[in-house]
Amino acid sequence: MNVAAPRAAGIDIWLVGICFARVLAYANFMVYAACLPVLMDKWHMSASQAGTISSAFMGGYALSLFFFSRFAERFGAKHIFLLSMYLTALSSLIFAFAAVSYLTGMIFYTLVALTQGGIYTPAIMLFSDRYDSQKRGMAMGFLIASTSVAYACSLLISGLCLQWSGYRLAFWVTGSLPLLGAGLARYIFKTTPNRIHPRTERLSFVRMLRHNRNAQYLTTGYTFHSWEILGMWSWTPAFFASSLALSGKTIGEAAQIGAFLTASMHMVGSFASASMGRLSDRLGRRIILIWLAAISTLLSFSFGWLVWCPIQMLTILGLLYYFTALGDSPVLSTAITEVVDPGYLGSMLAVRSLLGFGAGAIAPLVFGIVIDLTNPKYPPITNWGWAFMTLGIGGVIATWCAFRLRSLTG
Repeated sequence: MNVAAPRAAGIDIWLVGICFARVLAYANFMVYAACLPVLMDKWHMSASQAGTISSAFMGGYALSLFFFSRFAERFGAKHIFLLSMYLTALSSLIFAFAAVSYLTGMIFYTLVALTQGGIYTPAIMLFSDRYDSQKRGMAMGFLIASTSVAYACSLLISGLCLQWSGYRLAFWVTGSLPLLGAGLARYIFKTTPNRIHPRTERLSFVRMLRHNRNAQYLTTGYTFHSWEILGMWSWTPAFFASSLALSGKTIGEAAQIGAFLTASMHMVGSFASASMGRLSDRLGRRIILIWLAAISTLLSFSFGWLVWCPIQMLTILGLLYYFTALGDSPVLSTAITEVVDPGYLGSMLAVRSLLGFGAGAIAPLVFGIVIDLTNPKYPPITNWGWAFMTLGIGGVIATWCAFRLRSLTG
């Protein structure tokens, strides 16, 4: 076991390499959302059925995060990260080949989700080992930013493939890139130690958590932050496509443009992650969490009612929505590494991920059910307000949890 102390490093080749490998590994994470308007027609799905695929994916991802986090605590984050990369490469190719209907799409997209969890929480553990508290917000910001870049690339590639050939090409192209990511990660990790941290306290995880109020508030805040942002990610491309369809675009054109618009918002989200992580190093974690959660909540309550507005206005508001909704992700992840002993961190991330992505699995389904209830005749979907307001409920609770935190500093 290597017990070397974290270092106050800045941006380095290791950080850039791991982030780029994650971009490739997550290449098909948003392909379903990008293709959703087309798939609802091709696979003859209602909004509720479409939501079940997103929910099944997020549920599988939640389980994946839970188990990979526990394994990383026991066997080391490096080994589990690489294992997840290899499994993701395999499952992505299986999905590209086998997903041809509602049922097969749900089964094999969920299989992808079950393999991807080790690319996220073990990476948080690796970054916590490598960077000290004064630079950890910056590093974690780049880690989360790489996820946003991956989602943006997934949407862009999917949109281009939809334009050239259709959803099958989108599945194949995005399903092939994780294999390159696995190879890059293996190369980057050649000299990276595989650390396993013993617990320094003689407390069970449950007793530790019971006495750690900040960990409780951060976990609850993360859970409802995930409800808001994962529900938004699943349906925003379809929302933009609906707005464009109302202005006269065909379903195919609307889906392509909606994917491109949402990709630009994920790129803004990557800037939010990098900048807010760094800002939290300077101003403290708590104040950043409060402001970002409050603003994104206001947007959740208002965004869906504006579907009839010009697409230029929706794009500007969407950019702000994505910035504030995602900007607190690296701050939440950095803060949890600072209030929990490293020996408990894998278990803490496992529980946090199960709750967060479990909530994120339910949110798209609830969103889809509300769409069906409030739009008796579609396409196109014209009433989005009530569905987006369900996401705002999560934002309210996340904001309250940020207020309740005891002082957190960078």
